[in-house]
Amino acid sequence: MEEVSTCLPMTEDVAWLRVDEAAEVGRVRRAATGLAERLAFPGSRVAEIGLAVTEIGTNLLKHAVEGQVLLRSVRGEHRAAVEVLAIDRGPGIVDIGLAMSDGQSTTGTLGLGLGAVARAADRFALSSTRDRGTVLTARFRSHRREADLDDGTTAGLTRPLGSEEVCGDAYAVRRAPGRLTLMMCDGSGHGPLAASASREAVRTFCALPGGGPPEEAVARVHEALRGTRGGALAVADLDLVARRVRFSGVGNIGASVIADGRKRGMVSVPGVAGYQARTIKAFDYDLPPGALVVLHSDGLTERWQPDDDLAEQPPLVAAARLLRDAGVRRDDAGVLVAVAR
Repeated sequence: MEEVSTCLPMTEDVAWLRVDEAAEVGRVRRAATGLAERLAFPGSRVAEIGLAVTEIGTNLLKHAVEGQVLLRSVRGEHRAAVEVLAIDRGPGIVDIGLAMSDGQSTTGTLGLGLGAVARAADRFALSSTRDRGTVLTARFRSHRREADLDDGTTAGLTRPLGSEEVCGDAYAVRRAPGRLTLMMCDGSGHGPLAASASREAVRTFCALPGGGPPEEAVARVHEALRGTRGGALAVADLDLVARRVRFSGVGNIGASVIADGRKRGMVSVPGVAGYQARTIKAFDYDLPPGALVVLHSDGLTERWQPDDDLAEQPPLVAAARLLRDAGVRRDDAGVLVAVAR
């Protein structure tokens, strides 16, 4: 019997916005409220998002170093959400509990108004490390009584190179009972043609019948990428019952299992999906409960090592920390994280 699986919800990274001048706080607010309006949020919810994002942007301006806001849309079949990510390299928050109290401020990043932001959001997370910076994530559904769009076990991020408007990296997640299947594609080069290749990889992957092995998915996507720029490609199939991950990759997609504070790399074979992939293999790895599975493009260095608490973070926070700490500036960057609950 064919496995029932879905790629929904789909997440789009709409805009990365730096916050290093006062005028940029207003720019972030307008972009966030404009996104909520395009997703048909009611006016009262749009206003709440505007206030929350203004608070986030103001505190980045006051306290952050290299502060940025990422605005994202999360779309299901009939519902959508706005997701806001704030990331910086500031001094960090010494006492998060105190910072969450109303009326409190801190010499670290994002100290004022955190409690109000958390109350306005439907999903909120915060991670701060002294002298390394802070990551804040907040998801806003259109109506507070709606069920969430996913269970929070996976999250990905993409960031385009420099002034490029589109990122050549893309990812997708298929969900089925007891199983997660992750796909990451790094389109060759950067810009619109690289993005076109990675979008085709996502489209093909999500259209595949469920239940097939990852090496078969890689082979099918490889064929679909002929006529595009091609790229690096990897698929990881997480069996949450048998506690195994089967991985197949072509090219330089970094892939790891993080468990017990240790990072175990997974093996890709040489090649370029869409051009040359003479050998497509799959390898099996243990998947302990609570382990993280990480896929990333070469926009992140493979030399990163997990912090002691990385596996304890929500996947979106973990992805943001990896992008901040391991991301290099000379290429598009994409990272996808799943927790094996």
